[in-house]
Amino acid sequence: MASVPSLASNVQQRLADAISAALRETGADPSPRPSGWGDPMLRRSDRADFQANGILALAKRLKGNPRELATKVVEAIPANDVLKEIEVSGPGFLNITITDEAIVRTLAARAADARLGVPHAEKPGTTVIDYAQPNVAKEMHVGHLRSAVIGAAMVEILEFTGEKVVRRHHIGDWGTQFGMLIQYLIEHPHELDHKADSASGEEAMSNLNRLYKASRAVFDSDPEFKDRARRRVVDLQAGEKDTLALWQRFVDESKIYFYSVFEKLDMEINDPDIVGESGYNDMLVETCRLLEESGVAVRSNGALCVFFDDVKGPDGNPVPLIVQKSDGGFGYAATDLSAIRDRVQNLGATTLLYVVDARQSLHFKMVFETARRIGWLNDDVNAVQLAFGTVLGKDGKPFKTREGETVRLEDLLDEAVERATAVVAEKKDKAGLSDEEVVENGRYVGIGAVKYADLSTSAVRDYKFDLDQMVSLNGDTSVYLQYAYARIRSILRKSGDARPAAHPELALAPAERALGLHLDQFGETVAEVAASYEPHKLAAYLYQLASHLTTFYDQCPVLKAETAAQVENRLFLIDLTARTLDQGMALLGIRTPERL
Repeated sequence: MASVPSLASNVQQRLADAISAALRETGADPSPRPSGWGDPMLRRSDRADFQANGILALAKRLKGNPRELATKVVEAIPANDVLKEIEVSGPGFLNITITDEAIVRTLAARAADARLGVPHAEKPGTTVIDYAQPNVAKEMHVGHLRSAVIGAAMVEILEFTGEKVVRRHHIGDWGTQFGMLIQYLIEHPHELDHKADSASGEEAMSNLNRLYKASRAVFDSDPEFKDRARRRVVDLQAGEKDTLALWQRFVDESKIYFYSVFEKLDMEINDPDIVGESGYNDMLVETCRLLEESGVAVRSNGALCVFFDDVKGPDGNPVPLIVQKSDGGFGYAATDLSAIRDRVQNLGATTLLYVVDARQSLHFKMVFETARRIGWLNDDVNAVQLAFGTVLGKDGKPFKTREGETVRLEDLLDEAVERATAVVAEKKDKAGLSDEEVVENGRYVGIGAVKYADLSTSAVRDYKFDLDQMVSLNGDTSVYLQYAYARIRSILRKSGDARPAAHPELALAPAERALGLHLDQFGETVAEVAASYEPHKLAAYLYQLASHLTTFYDQCPVLKAETAAQVENRLFLIDLTARTLDQGMALLGIRTPERL
């Protein structure tokens, strides 16, 4: 089914045609004209449904009177059943009111569309999205939350708009620490003695933690062991068979743990999508050769570096991107540049999206510019860092335990579910929930609360982690949205023989109009979020939708409306609202329970 044009786009097209007609009448040539000429610049308004304010700029370019031009534009609009009233206001603004009939007819078209009017991207490409990047043999902490949650939401949003999405989890699975771990395991071969496929995530992490602490203690106290561990790193990098086999055990053990955490987050992570630092090891030498031969990178004190005029240190001297160290070792830049080569040349990426901490922005700025200089990125292939800020405690400082330790992600998620389950249990009898539903909904509400708190904040900003607020039924929380959805489902269950049906012939109350006009913006909102990588705008849209719904409930009885047609029309409005909430929340990775 073709995408459903919004009321805004419908009005915009009518105004653009009228502007062209008005320009012809004044003797001006309406086409072709510079970009922006005659753009109605439509936006929602408190004074009417929409306001168009592009005529002022157009009149200025034509050296004409803006009110006169605005009047001519209004006169050039033919009679129609969409525009109820257009008022010329101030210096050429147009205040536009839509007919009730047009609102309901447009919403009916959206309701008939499984996609609720969300358009497919005009030119879909292939986006490789790099997100959820834990480290092998290390616990996931609160710092891993944002990359996973924001990245998973962008995957859902981009795929829904028709983009081909390739997931990549660039896990930390390579480096000097593995020499220490592998050597210790060789000398203590029973430390990981259990069947990997039967271990729980908690058991796997417990084993890894114990082994890491024990190996670190020996590494720090025994010089001979330290030498053996360092030689083991050389064996690992050289691909020695037995060393690689032990390294793989660490990776497999860590995956058991990773998957258990991601399952708690209600996220699906698949083995083929995990391509860590080790996945690019065989490309590093060639990457360095290509950079050096092209002149993009140069040797400086034995290291292979890329220099930038606009990147300087505190002393004012240029700070280079070090691709290869003077001792021959490779830095993160070599791996990241090799990953770009692979994603562009082998995966056919047209966009590379990195959901990575804002504190790494300088590194990625230099990596992207290096890739552009050598041609791996160009006009047809773009790289974007979706940078995110820090999770803070209630005190506004980085989120830590009372002992000053980084908060374990599992502990945080468990507490969120526990708090949410208590909130759900309070409403158990009123909602008619079974004990099993309390447990299930408690999980959906708790994990949804954590995700929504993250996603409702602009990614680049820090945000305070406050579980009390997150699981509140009031305010901008996922629970408020989930409750709005469950409330609609309850009304629909009680509607008896009445069924949702659009009635364009009915006059709409102000709260119905406000709800309907906001519902109409869903498709454009999702398209905008997909283009700008700003999931917080979708969260804001959904919160506003639930707020409009609350006002609608207060002012417009549904099942006790005055006529049968009005009952059906209001059921239609709330049914479409429920579907929009459900779809929008799903794109954010949040579930909507039927009863709450």
